[in-house]
Amino acid sequence: MGRDSWLDDASLRDLQEAMGKGELTSEQLTAHCLRRIASHNKLGAGINAVLEINPDAMHIAQAMDTIRRVEGSRGPLLGIPVLLKDNINTADKMHTSAGSLALANHMASQDSFVATGLRRAGAVILGKANMTEWANFMADNMPSGYSSRGGQVKNPYGDFDVGGSSSGSAAAVAAGFAPLAVGTETSGSILSPAHSCSVVGIKPTVGLISRSGIIPIAHSQDTPGPIARTVADAAIMLGAMVGVDDTDSVTITQKGHEVADYLAGLSLDALRGARLGVVRQHFAGLDAPRAAVYDSAIAVLTRLGATMVEVNVNEYASQAKQGDYKVLLYEFKPNINAYLGTTRPFVPVHSLADVIEFNSRDPAVRLKYGQTVLAASQETSGTLTEAEYITTLQENRLSCREQGVDLALTRDQLDALVFPGNAGCGIAAKAGYPSVTVPAGYTAEGRPVGLTFTGTAYSEHRLIKLAYAFEQNTKARVAPCLEAQK
Repeated sequence: MGRDSWLDDASLRDLQEAMGKGELTSEQLTAHCLRRIASHNKLGAGINAVLEINPDAMHIAQAMDTIRRVEGSRGPLLGIPVLLKDNINTADKMHTSAGSLALANHMASQDSFVATGLRRAGAVILGKANMTEWANFMADNMPSGYSSRGGQVKNPYGDFDVGGSSSGSAAAVAAGFAPLAVGTETSGSILSPAHSCSVVGIKPTVGLISRSGIIPIAHSQDTPGPIARTVADAAIMLGAMVGVDDTDSVTITQKGHEVADYLAGLSLDALRGARLGVVRQHFAGLDAPRAAVYDSAIAVLTRLGATMVEVNVNEYASQAKQGDYKVLLYEFKPNINAYLGTTRPFVPVHSLADVIEFNSRDPAVRLKYGQTVLAASQETSGTLTEAEYITTLQENRLSCREQGVDLALTRDQLDALVFPGNAGCGIAAKAGYPSVTVPAGYTAEGRPVGLTFTGTAYSEHRLIKLAYAFEQNTKARVAPCLEAQK
């Protein structure tokens, strides 16, 4: 272990304190992340979480060191390396491909809203994270973390599912490739890899962070969000990305819900007096090793002063049917056509039909798992006029909002719902509501287990407080040992 091995798991507070004292520079931190990637991304354990490095990363780090020296600190993200999921536009020397060979040469002409916010905060955009191709909206049997451009992302903790589709973002943070990463979620794509890779993931309310400049799936459910090793770090990153964006009208709904500082009020005692709804139906089907971890987590919540109220998911969300998937099929076509319509002329695809045709020309390389989902979406009109779409969208929102999360919270006077891992992600996704996943422990074989807090619209700050108290009182997370996997 080198003398700088502490950087692999350091918090933003630790990093900023060291940089403030002159014991560490952003250039040194960025170089350390690059060395870590060189050692473990392709070689050794072969996590394969980082798809592309920003050629300007070291220069940006040097610039941030100059700003710190001349102007002082801009805040907690100054000089901090960040990885972005490969479906998030950056107007630099990197590509934005959603893991697809069809967009392997695509370079965005304008930063996404997310990238702009991170640059403004002084973050060093280190590179692009691998992901499930087209955010796992390509084929029915696509494994989490696989893309034709990047290959298979692996879980840093061993031979376990890495989760998807922000698998590279979560695995990279867990492996110490960067302190922070941005993921995107349509239904579980932040919560799932955060749970599987023992990191913190925040899936915000749809509307808290702009989707402008992000390769889309469904406008009713898509949202970017932070992935970090601690709740506080994820909260800091969240604050840097929020804001109203005139090009994404749903962000106007955040007015009246503004939070100046997501770190404000964090306390070890935040669970005392809280009322939490345990969605037992999702806990009941777990295997014995994971159930034991969750039983311990529920006991900890109770010991810390929370009142646990058992609720039944069938009482407030009729989400067993696949109606939510139909909504995505209808919304994907117009959304992706709009995005691809802005790509430069030399890019070989400018519509969903082009993508399907491009893939079909080399199926052995481009269609390892097929493209049944892309083809099904192409069969829709692309106009969103189908009665099935309109009806299902409204039914989903009613069952998961007014008759779902909101009913449960109001009826039982709850502060949040508690789910094992990403088991309840579909409910929050269709509602457009926030969730926070935090490490809860490990099975005897070392499989990570996460606990998820879900709430009503714009309740991120409350969920962060609950997750922080659980995290700090348990200290459950243990960094993976990549050297042992070589």
